[in-house]
Amino acid sequence: MKRIIIFLLLNFAALGLGGLFTSKGVPSEWYIHLNKAPWTPPGWVFGAAWTLIMICFAFYMSSLWKYSVSKSLIIALYVIQLMLNISWNPIFFQFHDVLFGLIVITLLTLLIGFILVYYHSILKIKSTLIMPYFLWLLIATSLNAYILIYN
Repeated sequence: MKRIIIFLLLNFAALGLGGLFTSKGVPSEWYIHLNKAPWTPPGWVFGAAWTLIMICFAFYMSSLWKYSVSKSLIIALYVIQLMLNISWNPIFFQFHDVLFGLIVITLLTLLIGFILVYYHSILKIKSTLIMPYFLWLLIATSLNAYILIYN
């Protein structure tokens, strides 16, 4: 239980930090006037999705920590994931660098996909806990790519 709480705190701290940039970016003139993908979900879906994702990811990371031998690799992958996840928000919403944002979110998607595949043999069915994160990143990457192409 202690591991889950630690990962929940870390995940939601990262989400909150990233949210500082998103909260001002979403209602900005720049974002409002972008051509967005037709499959862009309503704003409330983002908050609900990220809440579910971070809860599932905390349980996933807690299980991974428990069953994995290489803790240093887990820490390295987790820290890289945090850096990519948090950095996308200011890159996209504050600096309006859609191309660099796409690079960052693509790297994050590939990293989460790697973690899913690499640790599947250890976690088996518990690997489904990282699937919401991976699937959401696929959608988010497509939204970022659409904005790059059509703006």
